Amino acid sequence: MIMIGDVIILETGESDRTEKYKCKLEERENDILFIDYPINTETGKAAFLLDGTRLKCTFVTRDGCPYMFHSVVLGRTKRKIPLLKLSYPGDAFLIRRQRRQYVRVKTAIDVAVHPLNGEFSPFVAVSDDFSAGGVAIFAPNDIYLEKDMNVCLWLALPRKDGEINYLNFVSRVVRINNLNEYQNRVAFEYTGVNPFDRQLMIRFSFEQQLLQREKGLE
Repeated sequence: MIMIGDVIILETGESDRTEKYKCKLEERENDILFIDYPINTETGKAAFLLDGTRLKCTFVTRDGCPYMFHSVVLGRTKRKIPLLKLSYPGDAFLIRRQRRQYVRVKTAIDVAVHPLNGEFSPFVAVSDDFSAGGVAIFAPNDIYLEKDMNVCLWLALPRKDGEINYLNFVSRVVRINNLNEYQNRVAFEYTGVNPFDRQLMIRFSFEQQLLQREKGLE
């Protein structure tokens, strides 16, 4: 289930608040995982985790399914690079996470937003992140949008072969966050997607994840 190269998010509860760290699985020997030194996701600094530290670990499979397992820091070793050793309970003890049905990826795609009832003039924006269940865009804050408003979204999803899939469907505004005096971040949930288009979006998300792994951005 878990594979070499997978990114793992570690969470500890040793302090007053939960801290999160990002690492990558470098090697595996049966029920022992060898990871590179974790980086604090807030500070960007390497973490020093004591032997015996209990962890909640989360990773996403290559087909986009999030899983969680509990682990303990077993020690340190040095191969080509210094590594931490973590216990692994085995695939049978992985817990499927249900917080989000579809994996969300940071990616910039073109999104055209059209009103259903003439509430605003159509406009084109760039996404902040994307999933097969919804998308968040950067929108001018002088555009009239409000929570629960239904709009029509047109998405341009670039393919690996250079072609572009153009999809459009009704979507609902679920969140609006003001970023500055010029711009809002607007999150949409798709409400009218056929199964074929959904598969295209899942495939696009998966390809973006692989691309980010190859670039070391995830």
